[in-house]
Amino acid sequence: MQLGFVTAILPELALAEVAQFAKSAGYSCLEVMCWPVSKAERRYAGITHIDVTDFTATKADEVKATMVAAGVSISSLGYYPNPLTPDLAEAQKYVDHLRKLIQASSLLGLGRVTTFIGRDWTKSVDDNWPRFCETWKPLVKFAEDHGIRIGIENCPMLFTKDEWPGGKNLATSPAIWRRMFEEIPSLSLGLNYDPSHMIWQQMDYLQPIHEFANRLVHIHAKDVRLDRHKLNEVGILAHPNLYHTPKLPGLGDVNWGQFFSVLTDTGYRGPVCVEVEDRAYEGSVELRKESLRQSAAYLKQFVTG
Repeated sequence: MQLGFVTAILPELALAEVAQFAKSAGYSCLEVMCWPVSKAERRYAGITHIDVTDFTATKADEVKATMVAAGVSISSLGYYPNPLTPDLAEAQKYVDHLRKLIQASSLLGLGRVTTFIGRDWTKSVDDNWPRFCETWKPLVKFAEDHGIRIGIENCPMLFTKDEWPGGKNLATSPAIWRRMFEEIPSLSLGLNYDPSHMIWQQMDYLQPIHEFANRLVHIHAKDVRLDRHKLNEVGILAHPNLYHTPKLPGLGDVNWGQFFSVLTDTGYRGPVCVEVEDRAYEGSVELRKESLRQSAAYLKQFVTG
């Protein structure tokens, strides 16, 4: 496996600086954020370490040279909007940009793009399904034609008032993944698997790994602490931010030894990227760098690459 991190946590740094730091901190790859150059709509969004808007073979060569100079590879190009948002014009912009990521990933010879399925949060899963099919069947075919696998993160995007009641990402559970892959059998559609999102949903994060082994495109290493005393106060129907806290790997409820034991049993040998959303470490660039050093030191007992 290759140990990396999501570049969204270092928005102040250029790609070359992020890559140089990654190497010094013991990482071998980066999931590089590729949002359109714009104002961020939410935390960890709107970060552009590679602008794929008008990406060319020449620009791809420049990016490759930057990574070679640092001695670090790119695990995936990342972009996490809501392609199924009710505003159809807005949704089309997201889909169009995802296509640009797919083309850029192909030019870079990466083979991966990581994102969300999206969801109209005011509707049920069944009521979202026609839009899912309409949007994602041609998008996955486009990826397949370019030799790219799309890894869908299993984050429900169901944390705050504006995301209720359904959340802004459809791909949240094994039952839905199963239905998605039956609808779109192509292996160009897979998972960017993050065990932390299963914790607050009261789900087993180990059991699905075997069933969906051939759909594991990318892995996120993020931990979460379920605050039981807060949960007892507000209940499971409250906004999840009221009773759970994202943490660095090793500081939450994920049993990483068990996780990597099961993951290696499946034969997975791809990237594992730390996603820092631990607010205890967000006070400065240096604190965020330290969070990445600490995460690497902890995960090195499981991931040698």
